[in-house]
Amino acid sequence: MEVLTHNSQLTTNTPVWRGLIHHYRRYLSVTDSTPVVTLHEGNTPLIHAPRLAEVIAPDVELYLKFEGANPTGSFKDRGMTMAVTKAHEAGAKVAICASTGNTSASAAAYCALAGIRCVVLLPQNAIALGKLAQALIQGAEVLAIEGNFDDALRIVLELSKTHPISLLNSLNPYRLEGQKTGAFEICDYLGHAPDFHAIPVGNAGNITAYWQGYKEYHGEGRIDTLPKMIGFQAAGAAPLVLGHGVDKPETVATAIRIGHPARGDEALAARDESGGLIDCVSDEEILRAQKQAAALSGVFGEPACAAPLAGLAKLSSSKYFARAREELGRKPVVVSIVTGHGLKDPNIAIQSGGEPTVVAANNAAVLRAIGF
Repeated sequence: MEVLTHNSQLTTNTPVWRGLIHHYRRYLSVTDSTPVVTLHEGNTPLIHAPRLAEVIAPDVELYLKFEGANPTGSFKDRGMTMAVTKAHEAGAKVAICASTGNTSASAAAYCALAGIRCVVLLPQNAIALGKLAQALIQGAEVLAIEGNFDDALRIVLELSKTHPISLLNSLNPYRLEGQKTGAFEICDYLGHAPDFHAIPVGNAGNITAYWQGYKEYHGEGRIDTLPKMIGFQAAGAAPLVLGHGVDKPETVATAIRIGHPARGDEALAARDESGGLIDCVSDEEILRAQKQAAALSGVFGEPACAAPLAGLAKLSSSKYFARAREELGRKPVVVSIVTGHGLKDPNIAIQSGGEPTVVAANNAAVLRAIGF
């Protein structure tokens, strides 16, 4: 295997990760002549979380796929490396996306690398500051519209159809191609598919992509079984649970504050084909799960990532996993996707985590404060 080492020499014994397109090339729409735009995304950690599982869902073997370890801090980099690579290959000069935050940060980064002008439409006053800062510092032209994400998506879809502007949202099929590689990594790490795959659902591209990835590996005989896809929306932005669109979605989890998911039909198909479910959880449950995950696993994800963890707790309380454990004769393996780093939305974490305790600058005061 040809790889690069620290001294830029070629060797055959020290592999270096070169990005998901390089690693999973045969599953993707690229050729040897495709000009790959990569920040070496992918290869994110799958973290065993037994202490967290003991508290929220004691009948499962829980793993967290930490997509916050991607270059711009979210899972969006998986799809964006493919979308921008294909736009670059086609000679695109301008690209556009609507975003609740993470897509804008990722699009700005990959377009900066490729030399493509990046235009981002965001809902005014509805974006976490960490995400907005990324898009701005990376040179995107950021427009805050007087509307919500669904309004922004409608505009970018229309403009990309009528002007020479490449669409970078998840309706771009290359986005899903890149995102499906997360399923490949999970199976490669475990040696099999999980029994359940838990994931937040906003615009519904990610649940669609993961299901596509599992099916491809299964079709090749790389895995013997398929997971049940269990997706979770915020109660104030739960169109797939309610069965109709939500014109004014509201939730603290800004990444899934979407009332008309572009990939809604595909998400429902993934649910039904896998024998899974899509449910919703309250903001209170989301914030509790975010804090539990950080304190019990060391994994700090943004609020949206906590929706599936809150969902696991909800299902556990109804004996859902206890029944699965009895059927399998072992604890079911659950992988929950931590879609973005907690530093994407620091204000929420600070509000939830509380303030530091102020003490005098001496040993005695410190010992008193920590109970010694």
